[in-house]
Amino acid sequence: MDQYPDAVLFDRDGTLIEDVPYNGDPDKVRPMPGAREVVRVLRANGVRTGVVSNQSGVGRGLLTPAQVDAVNARVEVLLGRFGTWQVCPHAPEDGCPCRKPAPTMVLRACEELGAHPERTFFIGDIEADVRAALAAGVTPILVPTPVTLPEEVDRAPHTAPDLASALAMVL
Repeated sequence: MDQYPDAVLFDRDGTLIEDVPYNGDPDKVRPMPGAREVVRVLRANGVRTGVVSNQSGVGRGLLTPAQVDAVNARVEVLLGRFGTWQVCPHAPEDGCPCRKPAPTMVLRACEELGAHPERTFFIGDIEADVRAALAAGVTPILVPTPVTLPEEVDRAPHTAPDLASALAMVL
């Protein structure tokens, strides 16, 4: 890329922080390897950052919105402030228009950050992240974890073994 992207968006669980299913406890938040450095380098280069996250635990009655907010606040204590947080609290069966793989939250994040989708990347760990990015006109980068299915890796247009490698693809 000739110049830096407008923005880099991240999935939260399994991408920025270790995936603790339905986590409502800020004390359980642990950054993924390389997360601190990646967001630091992006910000140091003037690249806007945001988070796009499905949080179906709210819709399933397993978490409260306040618990999600507390975990998100802890993420910012550990990784610094993000320019936007887009969170879908709905369960999959709710049929909402915002839940990934729908592009709604990715497009909202771009709008809030003043970023052009075609100059934005979305880094995530599952196919819903990739599909949401593609539907929004954003470039996806899949960083697989043990929960990522092999066929999701095969279908992803761009993959990286870790966050540092994903950073090298965007800068």
